[in-house]
Formats: sequence, C-alpha cells, structure tokens
Amino acid sequence: MPPTTTEASKRDKRAIGVSWAVLAAATVLAWLLTPGESEATTTVGKELVAVIVVLAAIKGRLIIRYFMEVRHAPRWLRHTTDAWLAILWTTLLTLYLI
Repeated sequence: MPPTTTEASKRDKRAIGVSWAVLAAATVLAWLLTPGESEATTTVGKELVAVIVVLAAIKGRLIIRYFMEVRHAPRWLRHTTDAWLAILWTTLLTLYLI
C-alpha cells in the first residue's frame, strides 16, 4: 500500500530537517578546520583543502536535492545535477592541487 499524503509529507519534513542539521554541522566543521579559526596550527595544507572541498560538495548536493526539490524531479535531472556537481568540484579541487 503506497504511503498517504500525510505520511509522505511527514517523511519529507523529516528529511529536510535532517539535511539541514547535516548542512549546519558541515558548515561548523569546515569553519573549525580553517587554520585562521582554530587554535591549533596546521601544516596539513592540501589535505585540509581537500576535506573542505569535499564538505562543500556534500553541502551542494544536499541543497540541490532537498531545498531545490530535485529529489522529486525526473531521474535525468537528478543525474544531471549530480554529474554537474561532480565535474564542478573535481575541477576546482584539481585546479587547486596542481
């Protein structure tokens, strides 16, 4: 039996709430990892940048999926936005690391 509209609405609200919490946590984590904001000095450099870029890519996907309603879009659009994000963040990371 398919879920009712009320059940689907509750599930959507819960998913949006969880994605918002993950976005907030990723933002705080990226902020804490930046060398100017943490008390610890770091010599990690490129590895740290890679972690922050990966966090940004995850945040971008969550925003597109849950706050731009792409999760309910046709499959081709979901795949296109995922491919665009992968190409964008891979290019940015590659250009920085070269």
